[in-house]
Amino acid sequence: MAEADDDINVTGVADRLSLTGFGGDASWTGYALISGRWYAGTGEADVNTAFLTQTGAKVGDTYMLTSGPRRLTVRIVGQVFQPRNGRPQIIASTSTLAGIDPGLAPGQYDVAVKPGTNAQAYATALSATLGRQYNVSTSGSSSQQLIIIGLIATLMLLLVAVAALGVLNTVVLQTRERVHDLGVFKAVGMTPRQTIAMVVSSVAGIGLVAGVIAIPAGIALHHNVVPVMGNAGQTALPASVLSVYQPWELVLLAVSGLAIAVAGALLPASWAARARTASALRAE
Repeated sequence: MAEADDDINVTGVADRLSLTGFGGDASWTGYALISGRWYAGTGEADVNTAFLTQTGAKVGDTYMLTSGPRRLTVRIVGQVFQPRNGRPQIIASTSTLAGIDPGLAPGQYDVAVKPGTNAQAYATALSATLGRQYNVSTSGSSSQQLIIIGLIATLMLLLVAVAALGVLNTVVLQTRERVHDLGVFKAVGMTPRQTIAMVVSSVAGIGLVAGVIAIPAGIALHHNVVPVMGNAGQTALPASVLSVYQPWELVLLAVSGLAIAVAGALLPASWAARARTASALRAE
């Protein structure tokens, strides 16, 4: 797919307007729609949030672009998620945008490979065929994205570790306070396995309840914080950014509270199971 990009000055827009024109159906190129639909013909266009904010237009409006002596009337049919640091952008067919920017010409070609194709291997082979005068790159995960994902995963593991240590500390204190009771239970026939089950059960219910409460609280926090982040970036957000949790993921997250509680209680539970009955009975 041929893609042409340019920046022009337009009356009524504070920043230079970014133009992106395609030579055909470019709905597959990866733009996420916030509202409306993808443009379908000449005279239709999609814009980002910054364009709507600076012009006061809305999806469904007809808007006239004026750049010097040239004028172009377009119908805004969709709003796309394209922050561009608060700069306005319009996306349409090259034939539509040529009415206001006659010099708009393809500067790159977007290629979609078949499922199962190694994109990097394809890019390498294409680059070798075209030569050094052409820059071939892939749109896969960048190193910055991998670093961010790694930091988030590390933070999650640290939070899980802190939660488990909190459970461990609480159970250790409770077990030491009840060491005499444990001695009595052992004296009347409680087995080590039953001791472990009793200690773990004392926190398992709380862990499960905490996980169930945390799920709706976390979703509510996500649905309130992410739009604020979008507003700070001067863009609205598509529904796909907010609706990210699958039902099975919510169940897994709810059970994770139980898993953390059990993991944190296992060590003191094992200590209680190994405690000698006579030593426990002498404890005050």
